[in-house]
Amino acid sequence: MIEGQEGLTWDRWRALCADVERLGFASLRRSDHFFSVMGEHARDCIDCWTSLALAAEWTSRIEFGPMVTPLTFKLPALLAREAAAVDLLAGGRLILGVGAGWNVPEHEAFGIPFPSLKERFDNLEAGIERIYQTWEISNPKPPRQGRIPLLIGGGGEKRTLGLAARHAAEWNLNPLDLDAFRSKSAILDGYCRDLGRSPDEIRRSVMCVALVGRDRDELRQRAAALGQVIPRYREMEPDAVVSAVAERGLAGTVDEASERVREASKAGVQLLCCQHFLLDDPGHLEALAEVARATG
Repeated sequence: MIEGQEGLTWDRWRALCADVERLGFASLRRSDHFFSVMGEHARDCIDCWTSLALAAEWTSRIEFGPMVTPLTFKLPALLAREAAAVDLLAGGRLILGVGAGWNVPEHEAFGIPFPSLKERFDNLEAGIERIYQTWEISNPKPPRQGRIPLLIGGGGEKRTLGLAARHAAEWNLNPLDLDAFRSKSAILDGYCRDLGRSPDEIRRSVMCVALVGRDRDELRQRAAALGQVIPRYREMEPDAVVSAVAERGLAGTVDEASERVREASKAGVQLLCCQHFLLDDPGHLEALAEVARATG
């Protein structure tokens, strides 16, 4: 999972696409923002959907998609058309993450209307229906029975989880809090049963910061580098950064991280979307790939 607004460039994206595919990861995700959400507005931020179209060409195996495109950014029908084009280019490997929108400074800076929370969720619900309608009436259609699997993220127990039960092929929660995950996942199961839908139809994923090293020295070096990317870690000692990431994410040596992944799997997490902030450190991706291989 790449936070594209925190220094992603076209050269870095090309390298990431190649590395993720080469190392055997299941999926490549990226955020959809216009500038840094950490207030570091001098950082590069490449356009999400242009990068996804390139990923369709630069990869041949992996699933990929946005986490997530806010429907405040794009009219649903236009997003449906764009997503269909990318999915066709990829031969049916796109997962379409959609959301209500949340980052107020970003909307203000770019002159994008930011309605109330209720209006944004109303728009999301209506927008999903419009996306389906657009795929029905326009051509060419997405290659998988004329639709693209949807991802819906969040833990809101009334609207978000109900919406996921109706529409999601994947539901995502952030961060890696297994108690919260179990609780929210059980509520989602209940909504599915109320709708007559099998809960097993929805893949359960969690997004979290990742910080992994082959040994403690490598881990500390990466913790120091991560502190230069994420402002809240900037004044912390490397060991403290590791501890802080571990509270809400995946941090430790390969063996330690592997054990954490096994715990998540036992709790029902089927896909871990690891936020990889060290964009010029392919060794970090290699360490994450070791964790993936160790945990199946």
